[in-house]
Amino acid sequence: MIEVKQLTSKSDLKKFVTFPFKLYKDSKYWVPSLIKDEMETLDTAKNPVFKNAEAWYYLAYKNNEVVGRIAVILNHLEVNEQGKKKIRFGWLDMVDDIEITKALLEKAYEKGREHNLEYAEGPVGFSNMEKAGILTMGFEEMNTMITWYHYPYYAEHLEKLGYEKQATWVEYTLKIPEAIFEKVAKFSKIVRERYKLSVIRFKDKKEILPYVDDMFGLLNKTYNTLQTFVPIQQYQIDYYKKKYFSFIHPDYICCIKDETGKLIAFSIVMPSFSKALKKANGKLFPFGWNYILQAQKKNDTAAFYLIGIDPEYQGKGVTAIIFEEMQHLFNSKGIQTVETNPELKENTAVQLLWKDYNPVQHKERSTFRKTL
Repeated sequence: MIEVKQLTSKSDLKKFVTFPFKLYKDSKYWVPSLIKDEMETLDTAKNPVFKNAEAWYYLAYKNNEVVGRIAVILNHLEVNEQGKKKIRFGWLDMVDDIEITKALLEKAYEKGREHNLEYAEGPVGFSNMEKAGILTMGFEEMNTMITWYHYPYYAEHLEKLGYEKQATWVEYTLKIPEAIFEKVAKFSKIVRERYKLSVIRFKDKKEILPYVDDMFGLLNKTYNTLQTFVPIQQYQIDYYKKKYFSFIHPDYICCIKDETGKLIAFSIVMPSFSKALKKANGKLFPFGWNYILQAQKKNDTAAFYLIGIDPEYQGKGVTAIIFEEMQHLFNSKGIQTVETNPELKENTAVQLLWKDYNPVQHKERSTFRKTL
């Protein structure tokens, strides 16, 4: 018999967060989140997203053993301001038993009907700045710190339960040449001179802080036409600063300003933390921080996380400046391979950015939707 129970205590939340550690203990490819970060993200008292969202967390039990979990999320900005009558679900994990998956998803249906919504979609987080999508390709690849890993049966269960793919993201690996492409360097020079642009370089993290709000402002402008977009609120920006700032190295941030000093483009790249987080196994102490620091200092792989360009400058070659700066960085750091962040499949403008770097698609993930 399967029993699905709503979480009622801190100890229940700990069971919720740590369930994947049991489920994926034998997987070479699953990269765990930091337990402390996950606990704070899901804590209504600590995550400011709950100013405009509600969430209900459930654990599935069979023979008194935890066999699955799900978070059911109502984003009020999405429903009330954007008119999307959607109940979200995320943090979906379960053993390979479709009846367990069905029982967990029934909780999303219940909440959706209770709030007069029209459909359920997931897995997603609270907003478009968080993890999204079930892995459908790339099961023999490690996930990054901003993506989920899943066994193949996850998507199979959803399809059998009548779900259809909604949003699909693709991910690529890029090989970094030993010398910068001549045409990139030439085009970068032309664009800088034509539009009187210059690169902002940072020596330490404190110098980055004054630009963070403007970076998120550019993200809102860059992605506001995409189907999954929900505007990023100021309180979320402040929260993300705190959550991810410790992972950011100033060398890996490229900001571009116009002649008035206005930020018109930026990119954030990080050394790959997948192997470090795998070793840390969810904990920064006693050794996790050391694994993270070592990954920052010595690494042959990096990951593109965010790129934003003011719409006024899109299509004008600003990316040539970003790529020139990034390649100088990669060559100096010994970076040979770069992994892109998930990009919506229809966002061909972003995918064209990588065309000169022999891109190879190695992962794909989708959200799944069902009418209530």
